Amino acid sequence: MYQIPICPFSQRVLIMLALKELAGAIDFQTVDITKPRPDWLLEKTGGSTAMPILELEGGEVIKESLVILRYVEERYAARPIARADPYERAVENMLIAASEPLIMAGYTFLLNQERARRATLEQALLRHYAALSEFLTRYGSRGPYLFDRFGYAELVYAPFFQRFYFLEYYEGFTVPAEPRFARARAWIEACVAHPRAQQVSREEVVKLYYDYAKGAGNGALLPGRQRSSFAFSPGWRARPWPPRDKYGVSASDEQLGLL
Repeated sequence: MYQIPICPFSQRVLIMLALKELAGAIDFQTVDITKPRPDWLLEKTGGSTAMPILELEGGEVIKESLVILRYVEERYAARPIARADPYERAVENMLIAASEPLIMAGYTFLLNQERARRATLEQALLRHYAALSEFLTRYGSRGPYLFDRFGYAELVYAPFFQRFYFLEYYEGFTVPAEPRFARARAWIEACVAHPRAQQVSREEVVKLYYDYAKGAGNGALLPGRQRSSFAFSPGWRARPWPPRDKYGVSASDEQLGLL
């Protein structure tokens, strides 16, 4: 599988493999997001730059993380992650289908560079969390998971809840401790804490996603910068924590420990 470092879509697959106890079943190859895709990789993807992609033994290529997850689930069916009961499977799929709008709202909030829009974007995200809490209350168990264990829906959402560490750091945003969010908060906490979903850390997310907080996604360079915060080296552990003030401060390569 060809992937971008700290990619939440790739982490979905890593979590599924961990749950199935098949950590070595797929060979993961890292693609440098700060450089143009090489021609040989674009040939495999049909010109698309989106990652991850899964290349099978015969050279066939599968795209889109949810499609890759379904392939892995069906190919390695001995230890199923999805629910067996048809109704529970439908509920699980409904929750998965609702993931994209919430994810988009979170990333839009992070990428925003207009302080005046902040409150509007925060409220938009909170509406998604309120809907999530309502769904879990209506269809799920009493908690903390949707049903009785960390399952398919959890592995779809967990990598993005972990990426939203960047909202806490750069926007001071957390899901409020209010009754209307209580079920969602319990689920989020259980998702990010599960032992099989620990492929990334809060520090790693905050440091690598600094450029996203400044409005530059997918390895793009900000004005006056020579290195992306997604650069492989220096490694993130050796870098200082970035400034929290995304609206008033633009850190240099030197301040970010990139040179």
